[in-house]
Amino acid sequence: TVDLRPGREQEDDMCYEGGIREFVTFLNKSKDPLHSDVIYMSGAREDSMAEVAMQYNDGYSEVMVSFANNVHTPEGGMHEEGFKRALTNALNAYGRKIKLLKDDEKVSGEDCREGLTAVISVKLTDAQFEGQTKTKLGNSEMRALVDAMVSEKLMTFFEENPQVARTIIEKAQTAARAREAAKKAREMTRRKSALDSASLPG
Repeated sequence: TVDLRPGREQEDDMCYEGGIREFVTFLNKSKDPLHSDVIYMSGAREDSMAEVAMQYNDGYSEVMVSFANNVHTPEGGMHEEGFKRALTNALNAYGRKIKLLKDDEKVSGEDCREGLTAVISVKLTDAQFEGQTKTKLGNSEMRALVDAMVSEKLMTFFEENPQVARTIIEKAQTAARAREAAKKAREMTRRKSALDSASLPG
């Protein structure tokens, strides 16, 4: 498919020149990566295929760019949902396995994606685009495909690269603690202002 919407004609070609691995490197070029290599995974089922490239940096924002049949899907959709679910589950499962996370400790999806740059690309025969601007992928089988593929490949990657896995999980733990501390601080401020306004004049 070719995206012929005005202003978008060039966009997808630029991204795909060296594949999605290089695109992640390009997106992270002004940042400091937490691990030198871009993690790349791909898998296929029947007439659909999915590939993901990802790399963490020491920043706090999350950059996720996704495509379906080479069309940019800025509203995300099922392929992004599958990826997010698998990433969170894999980090929690591996973190518990190596005892970096306690049994009752869990890092949230948001914490797992802090400092993450990821590019997701799926190919499928009957892509259904939804949302107001028709830029959200609605095929639910893509969620299952991406989820299964990333769950399996990421666990294998973690087993083979325990140091990288540890670095990523520690980053997510730091994000979780910072979020928890911010929440406590907000509650304290609220409580304090409630007490102040309740105190009697004079």
